[in-house]
Amino acid sequence: MKQNKGQSTNLIPMISITVLFFMWGFITSLNDILIPYFKGVYNLSHFQANIVQFAFFIAYFVGALAFFLLAKKGKDPIHKFGYKTTLEIGLYIAGTACMLFTITATLNLGFGIFLLALFMLGIGLTFLQVAANPFVAMLGKPDTASSRLNLSQAFNSLGTTLGPALGGYFIFKIFLENSVGADAVKYPYLFLGLLLGLLALFIHNTKIKEPQTEKSDTNKNESIFKKTYVWLGALGIFFYVGAEVSIGSNMVAYLTSVSGGKIAESLAASYLSYYWGGAMIGRFLGAVSLSKIKTKLKVLYMGILAVVSFCLIYTINFYLHSLNIENVWYFLIFMLLNFLCFYLGKGKPARLLAIFAMVNSVLILIGMNILGFAGLWWVWALLAIGLFNSIMWSNVFTLAIDKLGDRTSEASSILIMMILGGAILPPLQGLIADLSNSMTISFIVPLISYIYLIFYGLKGYSINKK
Repeated sequence: MKQNKGQSTNLIPMISITVLFFMWGFITSLNDILIPYFKGVYNLSHFQANIVQFAFFIAYFVGALAFFLLAKKGKDPIHKFGYKTTLEIGLYIAGTACMLFTITATLNLGFGIFLLALFMLGIGLTFLQVAANPFVAMLGKPDTASSRLNLSQAFNSLGTTLGPALGGYFIFKIFLENSVGADAVKYPYLFLGLLLGLLALFIHNTKIKEPQTEKSDTNKNESIFKKTYVWLGALGIFFYVGAEVSIGSNMVAYLTSVSGGKIAESLAASYLSYYWGGAMIGRFLGAVSLSKIKTKLKVLYMGILAVVSFCLIYTINFYLHSLNIENVWYFLIFMLLNFLCFYLGKGKPARLLAIFAMVNSVLILIGMNILGFAGLWWVWALLAIGLFNSIMWSNVFTLAIDKLGDRTSEASSILIMMILGGAILPPLQGLIADLSNSMTISFIVPLISYIYLIFYGLKGYSINKK
């Protein structure tokens, strides 16, 4: 990959893409609010409610598969129109899908049309994912690609942090009290649709220089699946997204059921913001840890970012949901553990991935109460998984597209296709919860996912990589 001349030429594109990451993080995390909301409105089972995630994430598979097939012939939108136009197309599709939400709620068209709108929203975000992730990776030196992608992902997590807190507040506390049926989602998605349209216009009028790629040393006619680390990385994306979404999707139901109703849905939604907020904190720290900043300054910057990020999450939840420090001090302990694991990772993406996956496996065992921790440790162990999910997407993604040159968009399509995990694993977890009549047992699904990610971080990333 060739680096564009001058770091200043990368600044505006980086800011533009970072705003995109924030927006689709906010929208994606609202699904976790829609699941318990639709479950109540339409009297759905755990499995049926998780179809929300299936409709949304199956769109990534369908859209990315189309990208992949077109990319093999050089006819995908990125090759034909460039990264900028591909991003604009994605924003307009996503904005239209949000408007369909508003129409469906206004006319009371039913749960099925909401699922169609979610599928359309997922198609729009597929365009953004396929274009934005490699775009960020190529805006600079290859050895700092994980750092840049972690920074953008951190703002994605800022969106997923604000989504449950603000979405839970407005949908459950404001609009639901003055609405009938599914009408409470009308105005939030109308606002999001308009915002996405404005963002598309902003991108259109922003000067963005297309990144250049070197020619691949791989024969175009040779299947990219012969590069083992690529398809193993695709499986890594499948399990990572599936685990992250499964936990987020079922967290509200888990907290309300295991607490015996002591934790209301609106309060559980605020707890959920710490799960997504942990990913934001971890990604900010990852952006610094994986950068070329001097070690002493890294510690300082990481400390400042951790404190500022926690204060943001705490302030939002304190004023909206009255969660004070007595309720959330557990989270600070896990933040210190996260900081320690970054130190042990030594700025190496694969090593860091393996360590974080190991920690998450232990946290799930605590959350399932298998290790016998008393008090609220089981709650905060599950919420703290977000801290260690943080760098997984960016690290798996950059490890899997390493050294691919002009075949990067082809591999990117495969990786985005495997967001399919978000469509498959949440309903699977919901089905296990229904059959076993236990939300606790259902967390075996993300546990298996993290065990695979341990393998990819230790060995899978390097298999058949020249």
